[in-house]
Amino acid sequence: MAASLKFRLEAGLARVLLGLVARLPPAAASTLGGIVARGIGPWLRVSRVADANLRLTMPDLDAPARARIIRGVWDNLGRTACEFPHIRALGPTPHGPGVEIVCDPARLAAFRAGGAVIFFSGHMANWEAMTPLLAQVGPRPGVFYRAARNPLVDRLIRTLRGASGIALFPKGAPGARAAMLHLRDGGQLGLLADQKMNDGIAATLFGQPAMTASAPAALALRFGCPLVPVRVERLGPARLRVVIEPALVPPAGGDRHADVAALTQMVNDRLEAWIRARPAQWLWLHRRWPRELMQ
Repeated sequence: MAASLKFRLEAGLARVLLGLVARLPPAAASTLGGIVARGIGPWLRVSRVADANLRLTMPDLDAPARARIIRGVWDNLGRTACEFPHIRALGPTPHGPGVEIVCDPARLAAFRAGGAVIFFSGHMANWEAMTPLLAQVGPRPGVFYRAARNPLVDRLIRTLRGASGIALFPKGAPGARAAMLHLRDGGQLGLLADQKMNDGIAATLFGQPAMTASAPAALALRFGCPLVPVRVERLGPARLRVVIEPALVPPAGGDRHADVAALTQMVNDRLEAWIRARPAQWLWLHRRWPRELMQ
């Protein structure tokens, strides 16, 4: 009973906050989120995780440089949260609030013609932009997502994400089975590949060991479909650029385990390049590397 009451209170608060933010223009909502988050976030305990991550992976940065990046991380996170109710309304546009899509016309036409494709990205800029992007790029879009612990909040989030007719696959065995059927039937699948996966495979990120999900590589090799990097960049308040890069070229070694490992490392290499280019736009707050390295 106590848990049920807690869930209802949390869901009610989430509806109120999202409703208030939704009443603001997208750019104003983004700006408000950035101001609040960068004012509070750097003082929170979790910011120590970000600082430890930066000291491990970018040892050349001094303390003031790390502090600037962490402040930018919180600014971006606040903007992302307050842009969420507006994300489906941010149509393709090179001017003002919106999403600018950059993709070779021939590849874009091939995606729109149908067929299984796996798009991967990371928690960069506003990663929620990937969901409406897929609705524009492929005829049968779907995304993996991490379900919220509160089922009422999860239902609210699913409504905002899935209103564009996008199939939603929760992380876990049932969602994985449904996603494989989706790919088998020629659907397009989007996922975020940058978080720690304890039951993943060994790979490196920034030259450090990082357990990594093998699903993107394993699914691409199993179904023989392109594994396509999608880079999201923040250009301003509620203004984003989504760059659909050329598909990774899979190894042709013939050893499935070795091929999955090699392709997974390619995924990490692309993510690292994006993060190095715009470190303040990545979610450094996540415990991505082994604890024993975080001294």
